[in-house]
Amino acid sequence: MSRVVLDTSVLVAALRSRQGASAALIGLVAHRVLTPLVTTTLLLEYDDVLKRPEQLTAMGKASDWIDGFLSALAAGSEAVEIHYRWRPRTRDPGDEMVLEAAINGQASALITHNVRDFGVAGSDFGIPVLRPADALRRFRA
Repeated sequence: MSRVVLDTSVLVAALRSRQGASAALIGLVAHRVLTPLVTTTLLLEYDDVLKRPEQLTAMGKASDWIDGFLSALAAGSEAVEIHYRWRPRTRDPGDEMVLEAAINGQASALITHNVRDFGVAGSDFGIPVLRPADALRRFRA
């Protein structure tokens, strides 16, 4: 089983559309092919972004549905403790917590729609930064 960090953008895309690579990756999580690595900060970020009114409207979901989704995601995830902060490494300061989860959790990959924001930061630590479609090709096999 591969251990990965899912950027918030992947969850947003997966919940906005059942089609596409992001939703398929969530399916791989549900079938225990992938194990998401999470920190408390990352789970709080997921909660904050997914419960924004514009996101709930676009997803056609209610806040309590998001609570259930995140509870299920957390139950199938592996908690990561941040022992060392590697800041600054990314173009977007909001992405630092995502990268730190991947580094401290020794992730097989960091999956995001914003590959450019991570620059070479992932490769500096031997962690591939992949778009959802690329990750799906890599982990589906």
